Amino acid sequence: MSIRIANINDAANIKSLLNQLGYPTQSEQLTDKIVKLINHPDQSLVVYDDAGVKAVMSIHFVPQIALDGDFAIISYLAVDESARSEGIGRKLEDYCVRLAEDRNCDRIQVHCNIRRTEAHRFYERQGYQESRKYFIKSLKNKKINS
Repeated sequence: MSIRIANINDAANIKSLLNQLGYPTQSEQLTDKIVKLINHPDQSLVVYDDAGVKAVMSIHFVPQIALDGDFAIISYLAVDESARSEGIGRKLEDYCVRLAEDRNCDRIQVHCNIRRTEAHRFYERQGYQESRKYFIKSLKNKKINS
């Protein structure tokens, strides 16, 4: 079992994990995004592999111009339904903390849909505090699932 950088061969497993979160994804689009994430110096896409991919996490690092430290954003953290409550999410979040500290980040942000109450409890156990305001402007004529 290990956390490793994702690769193109993980696309089917990542697609399955995203589907479990309610994000149906086109395979071609996903492959393009995997390539973009793994090749960008301010992004990280990792999987938890234990005789197969059990989880995925994407992290983005954002410089802050007004403060000393930067910040990290976890945009997706999905653990396979069959492997939840085994500590995999905690291990991935710990990995994110180490990456963020190595990059001089002073915080980690995560957006978590209001309907994901189990995920809310997970993040609270990891030391996250709820922040009430989050504004989104859609640039496409689609409703954004927050």
